[in-house]
Amino acid sequence: MDVRTLCLGILTFGDATGYEIKKAFQDRLGMFYDASYGSIYPALNKLTTDGLVSCRTKSQSKRPDKKIYSITLDGQLTFLKEMEGTPAPEKFKSETLATLMFAHLLPASHIAKVIDDLIESYQSNIEILSGECDMKQALTDRFLCGYGIAVKSAAIKYMQENRHLIEAEALLADHAAE
Repeated sequence: MDVRTLCLGILTFGDATGYEIKKAFQDRLGMFYDASYGSIYPALNKLTTDGLVSCRTKSQSKRPDKKIYSITLDGQLTFLKEMEGTPAPEKFKSETLATLMFAHLLPASHIAKVIDDLIESYQSNIEILSGECDMKQALTDRFLCGYGIAVKSAAIKYMQENRHLIEAEALLADHAAE
């Protein structure tokens, strides 16, 4: 799914500024999708040009005018048509896993630190999500929050039980270098 489609989806919840849409990407979608202002604003401009979103300007004192975006009927229909299609296969992007792919070239101490840092990051994510899950009103948000906790918990368990496999490869590289 692209940023354009997700912007339409966010606007189905109500009118929003570019800042509020970026905030939704961070808060609601942040666990599984990332978008920058550099991708959100061009998407909103294209959606406006295509008639899928309307934009009105609100004056503010001592600040630049605020642009508020609304989804149009054509935008809603386009979004629903997109949602009825089959989602693309899941892709998992991880710089950490890409680093671990080359464990045989790196010192064992570095590999251990990379794994420890990832576990710590996931534990932190779980703590944040656990606090947020109870506050979620929408069932969809609760489902996604719980899913995030389950995935991060399973990943931690796997890393703790299997880190020796990748650390052993790095240790072999350490010994070969001596």
